[in-house]
Amino acid sequence: MSKRDVVLSVKGLGRSYGPAVIVSGFDLMVRAGEAVALTGRNGSGKSTVLRCLVGADTADEGEIEICGRPLDEDDVEQRRDLATVIDDLDFFPDLSVVEHLDLFARAHGVPDPDEMVDEVLDQLQLIPQSGQLPGTLSSGQKRRLALASAFVRPRKLLVLDEPEQRLDVEGVAWLARRLKAEREAGLAIVFASHEPVLVETVATRIVEMGAPADPADADAQFEDQ
Repeated sequence: MSKRDVVLSVKGLGRSYGPAVIVSGFDLMVRAGEAVALTGRNGSGKSTVLRCLVGADTADEGEIEICGRPLDEDDVEQRRDLATVIDDLDFFPDLSVVEHLDLFARAHGVPDPDEMVDEVLDQLQLIPQSGQLPGTLSSGQKRRLALASAFVRPRKLLVLDEPEQRLDVEGVAWLARRLKAEREAGLAIVFASHEPVLVETVATRIVEMGAPADPADADAQFEDQ
């Protein structure tokens, strides 16, 4: 995939819950090798946008395309291309950490799953917990396992909702370096975060949710589509 290919296109996204309008007229375009950080106060719609992008919530209006195809949870190619860490995962309770990651890697056709799983376990400092069941992990270790589940599989678009949650300072610094490297290798990333280090290190563009929209920004994003 070229670093200029459009991976994610969002036009006119709107979502309401009853009379409360959470998001309205939201536009976004993300190319390969770009990372967009959604920032803003709690309740500004960051998580709602991300949930709509991955099909965990349904937008009331607007269009979402991933790699040129309308968002469709039943699209096998989209499921392969899209990796997410939004809510805490429902881990397989009877599978150990390493078994869980091995299943993810093999299910997505990773060429050398054993090597990939070992590498990610080491990077996320989960080797001591590799034989444990998810239910025995601390909240921080569960967050690392959720991130590991995304990193052991193929992906063209990575969507993350406050991935720094429950990580210590060292963990946040590692995550910032990892996401920057992934972006530089051509991955498209959309993430919401309150962590300045993560935003400053990873993002190529910042979208402040809840702020008045600038029509010129939207025109610039879509002028060459």
